[in-house]
Amino acid sequence: MKAVRIVRPGGVEGLEVCEVETPGTPAADRVLVRVRAAALNRADVWQRLGRYPAPPGYPTDIPGLEFAGEVEEIGAEVRSWKPGDRVFGIIGGGAQAEYVLVPANQLSEIPGNLDWAAAAAIPEAFITAHDTLFTQAKLQIGEAVLVHAVGSGVGTAAIQLARTAGAKVYGTSRTADKLERAKQYGLNGSVVVGDNPGTFADAVREWTNDSGVNVILDLVGAAYFEANLSSLAQRGRIMLVGTTSGAKAMLDFSVIMRKRLTIKGTVLRARADEEKARAIRLFTSHVVPLLADGTVRPVIDSTYNLEEIREAHSRLDSNESFGKVILLIN
Repeated sequence: MKAVRIVRPGGVEGLEVCEVETPGTPAADRVLVRVRAAALNRADVWQRLGRYPAPPGYPTDIPGLEFAGEVEEIGAEVRSWKPGDRVFGIIGGGAQAEYVLVPANQLSEIPGNLDWAAAAAIPEAFITAHDTLFTQAKLQIGEAVLVHAVGSGVGTAAIQLARTAGAKVYGTSRTADKLERAKQYGLNGSVVVGDNPGTFADAVREWTNDSGVNVILDLVGAAYFEANLSSLAQRGRIMLVGTTSGAKAMLDFSVIMRKRLTIKGTVLRARADEEKARAIRLFTSHVVPLLADGTVRPVIDSTYNLEEIREAHSRLDSNESFGKVILLIN
């Protein structure tokens, strides 16, 4: 089969489309999926750079965390799927290939209104956003949530899911254009954040009459941490999801204690299979119906053919993308 391979760590020139061995016949609870489209994530960039190795048991040189395709074969214990079913799901690595072998409980059925590209734009972004906001941060109706990097795949998913649940949603970005485009998904307020993160802390005070937001979904990292603490309401929750601005920051215990704050970190890729399965069950129950009726929808920045993998990575590297970058695997 064809697959994207990282033949040498570093720039996009280290990516090639190669012939590799196709996964074998699925056994037990495994499903072989013919991949029709896959999405790019920051994790793929970090893996390309040699900074984020794949979890044990997954290809070290084939990136890709999410996919959409058709069931090709099933293991003897699989009862939930049959050949020809349209499915999407997550995997620890190797999704940017013509075939993937995955546990049956890490798949969900693609709604009929979604094509391959739209379906591939969903799993990592919407499962992460749903799990982070509701399972972990326990966002409630009427609460206020601040989403950093609202133009990202997770960011645009989080806006829509939070608004659907009756929350007020505010967002930040480093560019006014992304904030303008994000408004259509339900932002109550937004602010451009340049080199001074205090900008969004001031905006939060204005938006909330000094009370602060209840939940912050932070896809940026260290540079925003101090301003995040300042922006939270009593018993507020920070969910740390990304570290694009760094992974180390000073921690003021007194603020955390006084406000009785909760700080949690989360990652989807490295979780045990049973944890991923639970996240997908909740996604299937709570989010897929919203995708099926159009209440929420994936946001696609651009699509590329598999052979254009270097161009796709260059698009993600540019930080100009809004929504997901998709690979079509024909």
